[in-house]
Amino acid sequence: MRQFLSSCNPDRNGLLDITGKDYRYLRQVLRLKTGDMLSVRMPAGSLQNMTVCSINESGRIITLQVCASPVISENITRGVKAGEIAAGAENIEYWLFQFIAKPQKMEQIIRQAVECGIKYIVPVIGVYSQKNNIAAMQSARKERIERIIREARQQSGSPVESAVMLPVSPEDAVKLWKEASSGDRDETAAVVLWERSERTLPLHEILSGRKIKRAAVAAGCEGGISPEEIELFTAGTFVPVHFAVNILRCETAALYGIAALQSALLENNIWEYRE
Repeated sequence: MRQFLSSCNPDRNGLLDITGKDYRYLRQVLRLKTGDMLSVRMPAGSLQNMTVCSINESGRIITLQVCASPVISENITRGVKAGEIAAGAENIEYWLFQFIAKPQKMEQIIRQAVECGIKYIVPVIGVYSQKNNIAAMQSARKERIERIIREARQQSGSPVESAVMLPVSPEDAVKLWKEASSGDRDETAAVVLWERSERTLPLHEILSGRKIKRAAVAAGCEGGISPEEIELFTAGTFVPVHFAVNILRCETAALYGIAALQSALLENNIWEYRE
């Protein structure tokens, strides 16, 4: 765990009580003990180092206390801490328009997208999305989705407050992006992943010379995206992109597309800085 997400702030004395499922996770899974330190993400987004000052076994309460400076305790996180993660993902607002796939695959895609720092995940009802999969996404329990997001953020250390929107039609998805990117066109970029190569452009060509602040990826479900839907997204300012690799599973394609876009944007920003 890179960070613990708290739903409330410490009291005036800098104390924070952890109960319920969070107590069980910290105590029984992470085996937290008195004196341990962990990074806590506050509701407003700030990151605070806190130490375990007491554990009430009978009451099932762990009390955390804001660390005094300088920090002496050893953080329970191994490797890179949440506070040490290089800034970057939170400086660009990322969107994923994901055509609805099977429930298990959708959960995997959501989890991976959150780990990558995607701000908004928009399920899209495509022509290749099966009816039972659409119904499952439309009736998905809010609590389960929130748990997936929470676990992914805690494991990855993501500072981005990711959210999964309600399923929309391709037309509404395009409209949603147009509204979100209605400002300076040079500050937004949107790509739709396509298994065919005609009329597509390389990512670097799409991003070259632009200071992107908001970016989107549209990825298909099992069966991909229909030619009609490609035309619709293209008319809605999305640029078709083709990766010269094997045909990928939808859950692989989404992650591959996100990673490629983020890498290209990072490289683009580095070169812009050097110039």
